[in-house]
Amino acid sequence: IKQRQSLSRFELANDRAQSAYFFSRDRWIYQNKWKCGEEGGVIIMENTSVKNIAYIDGANLHKGVESLGWKFDYRKFRVWLIEKYKISEAKIFIGKRSEYKAIYSDLKESGFSLHFKKTIRDKNGKVKGNCDTELVIEAMRDYYERNLNASVIVSSDGDFSILAKFLMDKTSLISIISPRNSCSFLLRNLNIPLLYLDTQRNRIECIVSENKKALGGD
Repeated sequence: IKQRQSLSRFELANDRAQSAYFFSRDRWIYQNKWKCGEEGGVIIMENTSVKNIAYIDGANLHKGVESLGWKFDYRKFRVWLIEKYKISEAKIFIGKRSEYKAIYSDLKESGFSLHFKKTIRDKNGKVKGNCDTELVIEAMRDYYERNLNASVIVSSDGDFSILAKFLMDKTSLISIISPRNSCSFLLRNLNIPLLYLDTQRNRIECIVSENKKALGGD
């Protein structure tokens, strides 16, 4: 008990995530369902009692990794979330547009849970679909309905600093994951464990094989 009391809030959150995972690890199954330069697969959690959740700001993730200069692989990212943080559910919050149906299907096949917000156009014709409120409400609902053991937030947006502080105080936040090589001071100032995706390039980059390049593949 004394040893547990000496742990930081983040170590406690990580401890909860690890405990839930190892309790149910015999229920994990592996499905070899995709290829991106090399063979790989999606790990799926059968035991829904384990609730280690990633809350992902879809627009921030997309724009952030786009700025890094290398091709991001969502399938590898999903597997990485499981391996590093034992994430049983990865929720992406994103504005819904009809022309992106194929992308949404790929994300679902990669193991993500999609949470949409209807988009609108402003007076200049720019598409607007900010999902910050939806992400915060979903996280709060999960916590108060006891559907959350531990979590990570994937965003560099300071608008999530209040949510991050709340989850930190409740020992339910493991880390902030920043898609960009910069992160809002409002998040950094909380002294929350922070990981930059660019440091994980070797694990989550989409590597196109030489054979595919020769055939003109992307």
